[in-house]
Amino acid sequence: MDLKQLYREIVNEHNLHPSHKHDLDGATLKLRGVNPSCGDDITLQLRMKDGMIEAGSFNGSGCAISQASADMMLDLIIGKKEEEAEQLADIFMRMIKGEATEEEIESLDEAAALQNVSHMPARVKCVQLGWRTFNEMILEKDSDQEQEHDFEKDDAQK
Repeated sequence: MDLKQLYREIVNEHNLHPSHKHDLDGATLKLRGVNPSCGDDITLQLRMKDGMIEAGSFNGSGCAISQASADMMLDLIIGKKEEEAEQLADIFMRMIKGEATEEEIESLDEAAALQNVSHMPARVKCVQLGWRTFNEMILEKDSDQEQEHDFEKDDAQK
């Protein structure tokens, strides 16, 4: 099987049969991430205890890449300490920029299949939405307010 076929199968599986697309009872963190340029809109929910991500889910709509990427991210970070999940998110973002090593990319498990999205500029924000929402959630976790984040506005301000 070639890499393109493997990529398609992994994305299709996570998009059509996501393990983590549902509401999460007892979520301690919740953040909405929006990519208005293509209509991706997710709400990420995590349940954390003692620095550990016990459970996670997402809801929303968007393209297959955004939905599959969010599901893969949750597969990877649930059961991890917050610091380890942040490291994985950093590796993922650097992978999309072409800056991660092969060894680092291997640590991303199935999410490594999204590496070639970096060659599709129109899809980069799609693949990053869940991960960016997670990063922002961790930065804002001390806030008690439910947040919504429009990453396109952030990018325009940089």
